[in-house]
Amino acid sequence: MEGAVADVVQLVLDAPVASNPGSEFAAAGRAGRQTRDQAPAGTADAALGVLSHFRVEFYDCLYSRADALFELTDAMLCVDGPVKTLVELSLAVEHRRGHGALYAALDRGRLKPTRLRRALAGLPLPKAADGRIVLAVDVSHWLRPDAPTSGDRLFCHVYGRGDRSSDQLVPGWPYSFVAALESGRTSWVALLDAVRLGPADDAITVTSAQLR
Repeated sequence: MEGAVADVVQLVLDAPVASNPGSEFAAAGRAGRQTRDQAPAGTADAALGVLSHFRVEFYDCLYSRADALFELTDAMLCVDGPVKTLVELSLAVEHRRGHGALYAALDRGRLKPTRLRRALAGLPLPKAADGRIVLAVDVSHWLRPDAPTSGDRLFCHVYGRGDRSSDQLVPGWPYSFVAALESGRTSWVALLDAVRLGPADDAITVTSAQLR
């Protein structure tokens, strides 16, 4: 699975999947844009229009195995409880294909990262009480100690319990995330971008480019 596909699977909003994505998304996108433009800001209809439009934009970012990747994304977001194996996702109601299609989508599926970034950047951003947009950046690790054949793994610093002597360096992939923070008492954030850091990347340089 390409790194870009792995990134996007965690960024898509939850909503019912279309019964025939390939033929219905164009009409749904036009309806979503019309609802978004006509409904008063802050209403449920306006929010539904934004969500519908984004789902169409996300589907258009997928240019290989698009239907299977789209259903896989919905399955990840709608399944109850944590997902421990990929085959569990093929049993979700939202994933209407067999487990073979799931693995084929991850192996051969492709997307357009630049277009996805534009779609995410075009979403309404949450704002603080004074109207400011508050962005947070962080580098999180996807630890892969048991995947010696996976390329570009780095040693990721993992904090241990107790004193610093229990800290470890575990092979894995670090990702740089940018998110817009919600106001008030909430843990919800709007993820805007995710980039895997490679061996030659500088985290500060990558983060600066993401913010720009």
